[in-house]
Amino acid sequence: MSATAIAHTNIALIKYWGKADPDLRLPLMNSLSMTLDKFYTETTLSWQTSDQFFLNGKLQAAADSQRVFSYLHLLERRLNLPNRHYLVRSVNHVPTSAGLASSSSAFAALAAAFDQLQQLHLSRQDLSRLARLGSGSATRSIFGGFAEWQAGDDANSYAVPIDERPKLDLHLLVVELDQQPKKISSTIGMQRAQTSPFYQTWLERNPDEIAQMKLAIQQADFDKIGQLAELNANEMHALNLTAQPPFTYFEPATMQIIKWVQAWRAAGIPCYYTIDAGPNVKILTSLKNCKVLSSRLAQLMPSAKIVVTNFGPGVKSWSNSDME
Repeated sequence: MSATAIAHTNIALIKYWGKADPDLRLPLMNSLSMTLDKFYTETTLSWQTSDQFFLNGKLQAAADSQRVFSYLHLLERRLNLPNRHYLVRSVNHVPTSAGLASSSSAFAALAAAFDQLQQLHLSRQDLSRLARLGSGSATRSIFGGFAEWQAGDDANSYAVPIDERPKLDLHLLVVELDQQPKKISSTIGMQRAQTSPFYQTWLERNPDEIAQMKLAIQQADFDKIGQLAELNANEMHALNLTAQPPFTYFEPATMQIIKWVQAWRAAGIPCYYTIDAGPNVKILTSLKNCKVLSSRLAQLMPSAKIVVTNFGPGVKSWSNSDME
């Protein structure tokens, strides 16, 4: 018997950037995200006599597989299940470790496949809580549309849906500048960011920014959503630049796109940027402006890969026993 799950990645509009408990992956603040349709992970899980992990068709070395199997065996202990060996086959339709939250879809899919294989029938809340143990952002990828990850203790830190089928005309242009793994991991980046003298201010602003974003979503206020997302991203990266020692994920091309977005907006095209832990820029805009912005970006930066995304669905899983 085997089980398969598909989970989509998400982009945080109000960022998570700091852990209260690294082992339990508890955040220091709430975050709010948009699940994306074009980026996802498909994972098939089955039992076998030894642990093996295939990523995009390639068998991974033991060292590169350790996080996956440590997570699966953690779930066994948590749920009082017998220790087993697993065959994991994942196809990742997200550039890995390039600031596009590849781990969010990867561990959400793995958690859902585990639930399906073990026939646990967990609620989405419980699944979100378990996905968090693999990757913090994975807790949000259980849900489609907009989702909020709540900070708290081990029992109540999970994501909740805000609006899984938004009617809002909000699209995201993902501008992939670099698909290479980032030089400073998110885990290390979060630790270093906390040395910024402005980190406490970032934490104190979080409840108000979450509340403002939820109200903007409720009112389908595109400009307010874009303004808040851009502000929050700037705040996050300001922490990195003022950390001790300072660091940044930005490349020269990142800064160039920021300037273009600001110029296009000043010229009357509603568009806003957000950036996670990596150089790639995501531009929030409406469907009617996707074509013109994509065309301009392709001309100005022909080496970049541009993907137009919309709202994606929540995780889904199924058993393959009937097909085997």
